[in-house]
Amino acid sequence: MPGIVVFGRRWGIASDDLVFPGAFELFIRVLWWIGTMILFTYHKGHFDCNGRGVLHSYVVGLLVVLALIILSLCAIVYVSAQGTITNSGPRRSIPALVYLRALLYIPELVWACLGAVWVSDDGRGCDPATVGAVIAAVVASWIILLFTVLGVVFVFDPLGNPRPQAATMEPLGVRDMESNEGTQFLSTARSLAVKVWESRLRLLCCCLPQDESHRAAFSSIAQLFGGFFSDTDLVPSDIAAGLALLHQEQDKMEQSRDPDIVVDHSPSSPIGEDLETELQKAAHCMQFAAAAYGWPMYIYSNLLTGPCKLSGDWSRAAEYDIVGGDHLGCHFSSILHSTGLQYRDFIYVSFHNQIYEIPFFVALDHKREAVLVAVRGTLSLKDVLTDLSAECENLPIEGVSGACYAHKGICQAASYIYKKLVNDGILNQAFSIAPEYKLVITGHSLGAGTASLLAILLRNSFPTLQCYSFSPPGGLLSKALADYSKDFVVSVVLGKDLVPRLSIPNMEDLKRRILKIVSNCSKPKYRILLQGCWYELFGGDPDDGPTEMDDRREEELSQPLLGEESLMIRHSSSYQSLASDDSPAHKAAHLPLFLPGRILHVTEDGPSRRSCFSKVRYRADWSNEMAFRSILISPRMLADHMPDAVLRALNSLTSERPFSLCPSSLNNSQHNTI
Repeated sequence: MPGIVVFGRRWGIASDDLVFPGAFELFIRVLWWIGTMILFTYHKGHFDCNGRGVLHSYVVGLLVVLALIILSLCAIVYVSAQGTITNSGPRRSIPALVYLRALLYIPELVWACLGAVWVSDDGRGCDPATVGAVIAAVVASWIILLFTVLGVVFVFDPLGNPRPQAATMEPLGVRDMESNEGTQFLSTARSLAVKVWESRLRLLCCCLPQDESHRAAFSSIAQLFGGFFSDTDLVPSDIAAGLALLHQEQDKMEQSRDPDIVVDHSPSSPIGEDLETELQKAAHCMQFAAAAYGWPMYIYSNLLTGPCKLSGDWSRAAEYDIVGGDHLGCHFSSILHSTGLQYRDFIYVSFHNQIYEIPFFVALDHKREAVLVAVRGTLSLKDVLTDLSAECENLPIEGVSGACYAHKGICQAASYIYKKLVNDGILNQAFSIAPEYKLVITGHSLGAGTASLLAILLRNSFPTLQCYSFSPPGGLLSKALADYSKDFVVSVVLGKDLVPRLSIPNMEDLKRRILKIVSNCSKPKYRILLQGCWYELFGGDPDDGPTEMDDRREEELSQPLLGEESLMIRHSSSYQSLASDDSPAHKAAHLPLFLPGRILHVTEDGPSRRSCFSKVRYRADWSNEMAFRSILISPRMLADHMPDAVLRALNSLTSERPFSLCPSSLNNSQHNTI
C-alpha cells in the first residue's frame, strides 16, 4: 500500500499500519481514564486542598480529553483494520481521523501544563495519593508526547512529496511516462533518492574518513539503493507482510516436493574424491576461515574461557611483529588458539582494514601439507561498504572464453590481496620454506568471495591450488568464471543461508514476488502480520490464504493486477507478471552473477521444526548454482550464515559423536548423516 498522505506529504507508513500502535495507545489511554475516574469518584468531585478549583478543572478536563482521544483511537483502529493492502477504499477516512487525533494533542498539551502548574504551586496541601496521581498523569502526558514526536521522526520520508495522481488513472502499460514531463519527474525523483541514500550512508558511516574512495563507494551504493526502490511505492510493513506470506508459501511448496536424491559424487570432481573426502577437507579449512575473524569470533565461541585465555596473552603482544593492525595482539592470539598452529607457522598476518582492503593471513598447514591463505569475512562498516559495492567489474582471465566480470567490491579486495601475495613476495617466502606444499585459499562470507576471486587470479601461476569458499555471496561471478572455477573451488552453503542467494537479480525477483503476493492476498495486513509472527514462533500449518501460487488463481495471475499496479510508480524492466519470468526484458534487467565452483549444500535432515533438545542430523548434497537463484524466507536465513553454525555442521558431518543439544550450542558436534 502506498504511504499515507497527510499534512501535504507522503509518510513511511500506510493507512493500514495504525492498527497496532493505535491499539497499544488505546489500551494505555483506557487504563489512564479508569484510574482518573477512580480518583474523581473517590473524592466525589470535591478536593479538599489548596487550588481545589484548578485541580477539579484539571481532572474533569482530563477525563473529557481522554474520552475524546479514546473515541478517536477506536475509530482509527477500526478503520485501519478494514480492506486489504492494495484495497484502501474502506480506509479513505484515515487522513481525516489522523487530523482529528493530531488536534487532540493541543488540549492534552495544555492540560499537561495545567497539571504541572498545580503540582508546583498548590500540590503541597493535598494528600500524597492525589498529588502522586496528578504527577503520574502529567509525566504520562509528556512521555506520550515525546514518543509521538519520535514516531513522527521515525516514519518521516525524505522523499515524501505526494506522487502525481494523473498517472495513476491509466493502466500501467499505457501510462505516458515517456513524455518529457514524466521523464523529467522520474529523473528528478531518482536523483533525489540517490542524494537521500548517500546522506544516509554518510550519517551511518560518520566515523569513517570521508576520503575520495569512501565518497565513491557511497555514491555507487546510493545509486544501487535508489534505483532498487525507485519503481515501487511500498512501506516497510508491506515488505514484512509479503515476507511472512512468502515464507508460508515456500514452506507449502517444500512440504509437497518429492525428497531429493543424494548424490555421492560431484560430476566435476576428480576421480576418487568423493563427498566424504571433500567434507573432511572443508571442515578442516573452515577452522581457519572462522579463525580469521579474530577475537570477536573466538570470544563468541568460548564465552566462559575465551576472555581469560586471551587476557593472558596481552603481555606477549610485542612478540608478534608480523601482525599489522592488531595493537593488543588479541586477534593473533585468538588465531593461535583456534587453529592450534605455532607462531613459527605463520608467514604473514594482517588485520589492516579499509574499504576494498580486508584482513587475511598466510600460514603453513603441516597437517594438510598446504600453504594456506585465509581471508576474513565482514566484521566492520568498511567491509559492509565493500559488500554493497555490488555493480559488475570486468575481470579478464587468460584462457577463459566468454564474458568475464565479477562483483566490484570483492574483485577489488581480491586484487589487493593478490598484489600483497605476489608483489610483496609473501607466497615466494612460504614456498621457499615448504616447496612441496600446495596452495589452499579459504574464507567465509565476504572472505569466501574474495578467496574465490583470488584463486581465479592465482590459478595460472599455481595450477594445483584449491579453494574452499564458505557461504559466499550469490552475486559474485559471471557464468564463464563460475564454470572455470569448478575445477578448483568448492563452495559450502548451509541450509537456507541468505547470503549465497543474495544478488541484485534475486533481490529484484524477491521484490516482484512480494508485489505479487501482497496484491493477491485478501486478508488485512494486521492479520497477515499476526499470523506470520505466530507461524514464526510456534509453527503449525502454513496459512492457506489466497496467494500467487494457488492453482485456483493461476489463470488470473497470468494477467496484470490493478492492485499490483497501484504499488508501482513507473514501469520497470525488473517487474514482469509471474507468467513472464523468462521474458527477455526480465532477464536483461541486470547482469547475472553466480556462486563460484562446485556447490556443496549442507541441510538439516528431518522436519524443519523440532524440539530444542532433539538430535540434529545433517545431510550434504552436491548442488548447482541454479538452485540458489531465489531467496528463501526462513528464521534460519541469517543464523545459517554464521561461521560457527557452518563449522558446527561440518564437524558433525565428519564425526560420529552423538550430542543432544540445541543448534545454538557452541563447540559441540551432533550426530549426522551424509
